[in-house]
Amino acid sequence: MTKHTPPFSPEVRERAVRMVREHQGEHGSQWAAIRSIAAKIGCSGETLRNWVRQSERDQGVRPGATTDERERIKALERENRELRQANEILRKASAYFAQAELDRRFRS
Repeated sequence: MTKHTPPFSPEVRERAVRMVREHQGEHGSQWAAIRSIAAKIGCSGETLRNWVRQSERDQGVRPGATTDERERIKALERENRELRQANEILRKASAYFAQAELDRRFRS
């Protein structure tokens, strides 16, 4: 699995979200402000909308998992996956050695 590097730095994301908030009143809707600012910074409107929504969740304005909570969930899922793999390896090793012990006893 390769590590994905986002094309926009956290500073650019924060600035874009701040611009949406500041200029929202100059547009007919938040979406219009998002489209206008997204065109200026070179990202899609949907990308900027996602940044705005996540920022709203982080501030408690919108329900849902915050960025910290999402990172924690991802870390726990990764740990869970690793533990399942380790358990599977141990289960197979245990079965292998149990069979080897039976074979050893049977030959003696």
